[in-house]
Amino acid sequence: METIITICGIYSLLLGVFHLFFWIFFNWKKDLSKLSQVNRAIMQILNIQLIFVFFATGLLCLYFNKEILETAFGRYFLLTNSGFWALRIINQFLFLRINDYRVHFLTFAFFIGCVLFLIPVIY
Repeated sequence: METIITICGIYSLLLGVFHLFFWIFFNWKKDLSKLSQVNRAIMQILNIQLIFVFFATGLLCLYFNKEILETAFGRYFLLTNSGFWALRIINQFLFLRINDYRVHFLTFAFFIGCVLFLIPVIY
C-alpha cells in the first residue's frame, strides 16, 4: 500500500504542475481579460491555491506515506482526497457539459485520483 500512497503523491504533484500551466493552456491572458477585475483575480487566486494544495498533498504522500497508512488521521486524509476527486467529477458534469475528448480525459483522470486515494482506505 505504500506504493499506492507514493503514486497518489506523484499524481498530486502532476496535477500541481498541470495547474502551473493554466495561464498558457487556457490562454488566460486573453480570456481572463474579459472578466471583471474581481473575477479575474478570483480565478487566478483559486488556481494558485490549488497548486499549493496539490503540491502539499503530493509531498505529504511522498514523505509520510507510512504515517498516512498507519493512523486514523492518515486514513481520513486519504478519504478526504478521494472525496475531493469525487466532488470534482460531479462538478465536471454540472458545470462543464462539453462533449469533448479533453473533458472526458480529465473526467477519467479525476476518477483515477478518486480511486487511488480510496484503495488504501478500503484495504
